[in-house]
Amino acid sequence: MAAVSDSPLARVVELRHLRGGDLDLLLEEETQAWRETLDWDFRGSAGLVRRFLEIQALNGYALLINGYPVGYCYYVAEERKGLIGDLYVMKNYLSVENEERLLTAVVEGLMKTPLIRRIESQLMMLRTGPAIALPERRFVRTFVRNFMEIEGDIAVSLAERQPAQPVWFDSWAERKQDEAATLIASAYQGHIDSEINDQYRSPAGARRFLMNIVQYPGCGSFFQPASFVAIEPGSGRLAGICLASLVQADVGHVTQVCVSKAARGTGAGYELIRRSLNSLASHGCRKVTLTVTASNTEAIGLYERMGFRKTRNFAAYVWDTGF
Repeated sequence: MAAVSDSPLARVVELRHLRGGDLDLLLEEETQAWRETLDWDFRGSAGLVRRFLEIQALNGYALLINGYPVGYCYYVAEERKGLIGDLYVMKNYLSVENEERLLTAVVEGLMKTPLIRRIESQLMMLRTGPAIALPERRFVRTFVRNFMEIEGDIAVSLAERQPAQPVWFDSWAERKQDEAATLIASAYQGHIDSEINDQYRSPAGARRFLMNIVQYPGCGSFFQPASFVAIEPGSGRLAGICLASLVQADVGHVTQVCVSKAARGTGAGYELIRRSLNSLASHGCRKVTLTVTASNTEAIGLYERMGFRKTRNFAAYVWDTGF
């Protein structure tokens, strides 16, 4: 195995040198950690990691202690961007140094990859993040993100409100994806979240973002019955969307809320979220979660008025240099 650490006990190796079952115990512990920390079911994501590891198609690094894998971090390279998908170190080996080793290996590896000009990450299981000496610090920006949740009994008690600007509500349908992508690109123009995720900056990027929400388990299994759109009655254009998923059989997650600039402050966002929450609660969800950038005080204010409370925060890191 080609190591990138000089320690005789701890070394970092490329994931392509591991066999299919080498991460099984680590992934079992991580699945439990996601359940205990966030109340999310990580089994779908763990299954994808195993599958890609088996066919040697998973890019990233593993941390070995005396030859035993105790941590890993993987990434996806697409066009000119690298996405760090996950980083986890087993609790008995958790330390600032070990998380630094993995994060540094991935960032430096991506920087050496031809054409990659940007790296994005939102690492929910990076547990020593504030203490980590970030690699290539001169290129990195850090954004604090809040993890919030609301109990199901509170969600169903929210009163229906008619938005000040006339809109009508309909269920989400796949044929809305192109129009929704255009809405996202327009609504997030100049928004802080477009600095964290550059897919928000164009309809093509937003289309890929929507496809990832619907097709992959990173934010749970997409749940169409709790996903809604707001439509302008005259033009028929989308005024807003609220998409939801199931991260456990009885836990929902709001994956995306977006309203047009013209519909902001009218109550359309509130009513979209309320409908999603009510649908999730009716499905048997005992709670619903979401994530939001800490500096987005307007959105946080709405969520708090509806009954959401912050339970933890985490960091989003972006390296963007043209290196």
